[in-house]
Amino acid sequence: MNNRIKIIADDKIPFLKDVLEPFADINYLSPKEITKEVVNDADALLIRTRTKCNVELLEGSKVKFIATATIGYDHIDGAYCDSKNIKWLSAPGCNSSSVQQYIASALFTIAARKNIYLQDQTLGIVGVGNVGSKVAKLAKAIGMNVLLCDPPRQRTEGGNQFVSLNKLIEKSNIITFHVPLNRSGEDKTFHLADEKFFESFPESKIVFNSSRGEVIETSALKNALRNGSVSDLVLDVWENEPNIDLELLELAYLATPHIAGYSADGKANGTAMCVNGLADFFNLTLDKNWYPNKIPNPNNSPIIEFDCSALSEQEIITKVILDTYKIEEDDQCLRASVRTFEKQRGDYPVRREFNYYSLDLKNCTQQVLDKLFLVGFKKK
Repeated sequence: MNNRIKIIADDKIPFLKDVLEPFADINYLSPKEITKEVVNDADALLIRTRTKCNVELLEGSKVKFIATATIGYDHIDGAYCDSKNIKWLSAPGCNSSSVQQYIASALFTIAARKNIYLQDQTLGIVGVGNVGSKVAKLAKAIGMNVLLCDPPRQRTEGGNQFVSLNKLIEKSNIITFHVPLNRSGEDKTFHLADEKFFESFPESKIVFNSSRGEVIETSALKNALRNGSVSDLVLDVWENEPNIDLELLELAYLATPHIAGYSADGKANGTAMCVNGLADFFNLTLDKNWYPNKIPNPNNSPIIEFDCSALSEQEIITKVILDTYKIEEDDQCLRASVRTFEKQRGDYPVRREFNYYSLDLKNCTQQVLDKLFLVGFKKK
């Protein structure tokens, strides 16, 4: 009798090949190829955001387990899966440090181009889960004022660490979204930023969105950019991906193809969480807490070294951050070839997070070094 399980896996989940083959028959497919007919006799699905796990895909199938190698799970109909006793899980926090790096690169790129002193700015963070918390840590480390808005956490935890969305809008210079996509309910985030949201801005603001495209209403956002309510937009996520709004792309200050969380480290974390969850569910004799043996290295050096003489604190931090990741390069790639949105995601170059890098900075104050160490950089 064949006790091997059958797995359908997204072919762009990294580090996965040859890991589960001793225990399972695995078919690696693109999201477009993961159809009802294909999954009908599968025991498990390992997916990413492009595979919608709902009644249309799963009804009548043998699927018992679904894991998505992403922090978001709005592409999984959890209520349906629960009703059919299908175990499902996501990878919460897997790429939180990657998004932190993305936000840092965006912040310091805009600050350098527009001569903005970040310590004079207030960053409003909407959604303070794994990602929002890392962004808050970064912003506080570099001396920004930080406001946090997270109604579910505020109800649970109480206290005065959170502010209302209205207060955040009133007091923030920069607003960044790190919420899950909830289409209904008390904490609905679908079109959270609509016409009314932008009309409430007391003055022009910078807006970042690296959560889900549907959190911001596209037409309202374009109007806000045209009338100056939003001075600059950093956008990684879009409504109707990959068929993104070309006018919005033109209006955005920095635009990228849903890759904020695409560091090699974040991908390894997501794959490991899926593999270990599947192994636990099916009682596979895989090494406990499996993790990829080797994460590839990027083209740049793991040691960041330069002389800090005559550089300001912000100039030093800018150079260090941008040595690890230049958001401008992803922006240029998307604008040059918007039709290859999905290919740019699938073939994304190796990017490593802050903790991959060691610092050897000459004539740098301990105060600046401590800030950089606080967000994950290592001593040489």
